[in-house]
Amino acid sequence: MTTLSVDSYVPGGSLLHRWDPRLKLISLLALMFAFATVQHLTLVPAMATLSLGLYAAARLPLGLWRQRLSYPGLLILGLVLVLPFSLGPTVIWQWGGVALRQEGLVASALMAGRFLSILTLGLILLATTPFLSLLQAMRRLGLPVILTDMTLLTYRYLYEIADTLATMQRAMQLRGFGQGPQAWLRLNRQVLEQRAMLAGNLLIRSYEQSERVYRAMRLRGHGQGHPGRRSDKMQTLTPLWGLTATLLGAALGLIMAEVALHHGYNGIGL
Repeated sequence: MTTLSVDSYVPGGSLLHRWDPRLKLISLLALMFAFATVQHLTLVPAMATLSLGLYAAARLPLGLWRQRLSYPGLLILGLVLVLPFSLGPTVIWQWGGVALRQEGLVASALMAGRFLSILTLGLILLATTPFLSLLQAMRRLGLPVILTDMTLLTYRYLYEIADTLATMQRAMQLRGFGQGPQAWLRLNRQVLEQRAMLAGNLLIRSYEQSERVYRAMRLRGHGQGHPGRRSDKMQTLTPLWGLTATLLGAALGLIMAEVALHHGYNGIGL
């Protein structure tokens, strides 16, 4: 049976584990935004050094980074391999009809650098902060209650849906559907009908369960104007103002450097 794993939290005693989730969320999101604005390849080494340095400071296993990189990395890998041969007029190497282009090579390196850096920061945030603590931090920072509840319920019932899907798949296999190791990879009318039936049944069961959960929550007074019943307590962790100021300063510095490089290139007519 397939086990769904959404929470990436890895227990530890590093400095980033002890960092207040609210300040951690603000700092790392600001740094992600700064990374996303970078358009010049000269800033990529600074981004990579900063993100990898934070990952090392969090004392997270390298295998976790490789595991989380595998699926989204396939999409980026496809773009990185295609762009150098299809983007830009400047040819730096050619063999027959295949031409390696400078602009495409720069765009690929920039895309890969931004992607890896942002992914690493996101993994640090999720791996050093329990999911519930992260939701509490967002609530304390002003996220509406309904969005917090929706996120929490989605997180909670994803596991239920995954278990239901695994049970339905096993039941279908016991009844002779999808036999063989490659049966579910074959695309024919029978397999498509089976997949459509499975998806439809899963959707109906999920809808029925959501209705039951909604009625149960309403019967317990949820959403009926009882603000005093809501507990918003949060474990007090170390603020680490110095680290917060450093990362916010790094984010601001990257944005300013990007603006300066942009104006510098425009000034010389590039």
